[in-house]
Amino acid sequence: MTLKFGLSVALATPFSENGNIAIEAMIAQARRCLAAGCSSVTLFGTTGEGPSIGNGERERVLAAFLDAGIAPGNIIVGVLVDAAEDAAMQAGQALSLGARNILLAPPSYFKNVSDDGVFQWFSAVFALLGDKARDIIVYNLPSVTMVPLSVSLIGRLRTAFPRIVMGVKDSSGDWPYTEALLKAHSDLIILVGDERHLAKAVRLGGRGAISGMANFVPRELKPMAEEGRDDARVEDFVVELLKHPVISAVKAMVARTTSEETWTAVRPPLIPISGEAQGQLALAFDRLFRSKAA
Repeated sequence: MTLKFGLSVALATPFSENGNIAIEAMIAQARRCLAAGCSSVTLFGTTGEGPSIGNGERERVLAAFLDAGIAPGNIIVGVLVDAAEDAAMQAGQALSLGARNILLAPPSYFKNVSDDGVFQWFSAVFALLGDKARDIIVYNLPSVTMVPLSVSLIGRLRTAFPRIVMGVKDSSGDWPYTEALLKAHSDLIILVGDERHLAKAVRLGGRGAISGMANFVPRELKPMAEEGRDDARVEDFVVELLKHPVISAVKAMVARTTSEETWTAVRPPLIPISGEAQGQLALAFDRLFRSKAA
């Protein structure tokens, strides 16, 4: 197992006027990000509105990506569901097609659950996957799931499933936790979702990132994810994004940087950010990035 990972774009999902996934636009965005230095694309993650994407849609998108010539080894697939059977079905579908990794979040409907319960859920998913189980990156996103993955729980999973659990995506935004994770689990691929912590995490042994911001600043993020090089512009823009609903804000930035207004569409229950908010983000983006590049 290699610990090299790099930068994966947490690919946003475009929708047409009728609410269907605009697959051609999604593939074009994936190609742009790969050409700009991303080592892979992550489909159906948080930024990609994964919980709103049905099983049939997932199958059609994956088939279209492969038909378009995007190698399965450049595809990571997010799985964010509650039932172990559903998680195993979605993960197995992608792994059977050759996907590089599965980004697997814990179940999130039930709150205040124990480490033992979460461990048993992951164990059930892996048992259902059987021989297909491989290359799992567990996803720590407690601000959304309300189910934190403790450092000790990750250790238990690694010990119990050494040929299955290969990494962690940490989107906690909690630097002391990230630092403890890096110290305790240097044998795992530790990925950082909060770009404000990315460069220093890589300098301490982190292996890269799955990043929503890579949808619109992949070239700036690549040195951070691969070399641990600081970029205050990226860190400052995270602060601007967090002033708004993040998924809708990221899609507004994709619309701005691609000049394709349809990217602002999100799937209910989400709604787009206002025109005023889009303008605020655009001003901040131009101040931080385009003035430097001019």
